[in-house]
Amino acid sequence: MTLSITNVIIGLTCLSSYLALNNRQLFDALKHYPYQESRDGSYFRWLSSGFLHGDFGHLFINMFVLFQFGNYVESLYIDLFGGIWGRNLFLLMYLFTIIAADIPTYIKHKDNPYFSSIGASGATSGIVLIYCLVQPWQMFIFPPVPAVIFAVLYIAYSSYSSNQAKAKGGGIDHDAHLWGALFGLGITIALKPSLVGYFIDQLVNGFPF
Repeated sequence: MTLSITNVIIGLTCLSSYLALNNRQLFDALKHYPYQESRDGSYFRWLSSGFLHGDFGHLFINMFVLFQFGNYVESLYIDLFGGIWGRNLFLLMYLFTIIAADIPTYIKHKDNPYFSSIGASGATSGIVLIYCLVQPWQMFIFPPVPAVIFAVLYIAYSSYSSNQAKAKGGGIDHDAHLWGALFGLGITIALKPSLVGYFIDQLVNGFPF
């Protein structure tokens, strides 16, 4: 039985988060810190920060979301693009979504020594939005709304919060949530444009109520 890419990512993220939580020097060396990145070129942080978390509660929430939706989206990629190719594309989509989610905050905070962020939330946001694209009327448990409504509310909330948020290190990186969600969704549509037609068909003809 082939181990899913999603479960491998979860395992690696849990391991790296655990190691960093017990080693402050390692944590500081790998976190997304735009001020430092702009001065020493440590752009690897755009990726490494996606495998760190601030505490075990933060880690659990992101990995629970990834487990719930990641395996579904990975299976979707396999169905759309074939076995090995689909799995590789899914992995690349996940990794590039982590990076893409950090670029806007780099631009915004590269002269702010007080801002830093960590977490897989940008990538998991992208995963959830891809799920919403192909299952628009599937009900979410929390909040109890259809996926398409959740997607609209999530993007609106993240956009509003990113505009309202003050530059404080350790705060919630709403910019990463917003841009990670949009990038994950956008790259999937770019890879398979016919998903737009599928979404519209599901939206119109799949209405369950």
